[in-house]
Amino acid sequence: MSTKLHELSRSHAQRRALKRMGGRERRDALWGLFFITPWIMGFLAFYLMPMVSSLGFSLFDFTLSAPEDARFIGLDNWQRMLFDDPNTWHSMKVSLGFLAISLPTMLIFGLLLAILLNAKHLVGRNLFRTLFYAPTMVPLIAAILIWESVLNPSTGWVNRLISLSGFEATGINGLRWLDDPSLVYFAYTFISLWGIGNAILINLAGLQNIPTELYEAAAIDGAGWIRQLRKITLPMMSPIIFYNLVLGLVLQLQYFIVPWVLTEGTGYPQGSTSFFMVYFYKQAFTFQNMGYGATLAWLMFVVTLIITLVLFASARFWVFYGGGRED
Repeated sequence: MSTKLHELSRSHAQRRALKRMGGRERRDALWGLFFITPWIMGFLAFYLMPMVSSLGFSLFDFTLSAPEDARFIGLDNWQRMLFDDPNTWHSMKVSLGFLAISLPTMLIFGLLLAILLNAKHLVGRNLFRTLFYAPTMVPLIAAILIWESVLNPSTGWVNRLISLSGFEATGINGLRWLDDPSLVYFAYTFISLWGIGNAILINLAGLQNIPTELYEAAAIDGAGWIRQLRKITLPMMSPIIFYNLVLGLVLQLQYFIVPWVLTEGTGYPQGSTSFFMVYFYKQAFTFQNMGYGATLAWLMFVVTLIITLVLFASARFWVFYGGGRED
């Protein structure tokens, strides 16, 4: 009897403790909501409401100069974008083509340079880390104009280095990086690599969190550098790689400033730089066709969302968290 009473009293005490804990958790949750209220208000005011408004704008035909003359046209903007405007799909093709070249290049270079700068025996590695990060501090417009001179076919030092290497006889000297449709994506990728310092910094932070015991154990077992890279570094770095992949995807699909500064939206050469965001900007702010511009913005949002969801769906097969794959 006494044992049963003891068990009942203990269960009652546990229920009271759980109740107190539940109240504490609710109080902590309320405090958490209180502290993130500024962020919530900013998200509603500057993200969600403009998105909903732009979806409504896509159903109207109006210009910034005469918003009072806005006219409801239903899905006409969507029909024009999807079926009647070849520039839409051309610009999307340009953006996706550049993405296929620039994003893998930036991911690979960012990781390899971080691995190099994380090497213990690298002399002056702190200096090199500073030098690789320093270009991110240069204003983007200034960096673009510098690279325009660097890639100049006559006076740029890239072609001069190629010339000094002895390739004049093969016609490689004088490559027109910004004038040749087959080279312009590589030229723009060079410019993007100029600001790779942030990706290197993120990768460095991830590399320094990998336990050194794993490398020591692998070295004892006779694993070389390549095997350690495949079996330890890449799996342990996969969350960081995935983060850089998603972030780079969003940024590269919104590629705008470089082609706009270099070509002013003309698409030179031969329409190869008619990026989607350039076309969107011209429609919305140059021609002031805000209804159609809003429709184009939603198309980019949908394309980005679909690719991002595919990446998240694939992450469970190759992204490792802690001791195993993501569930």
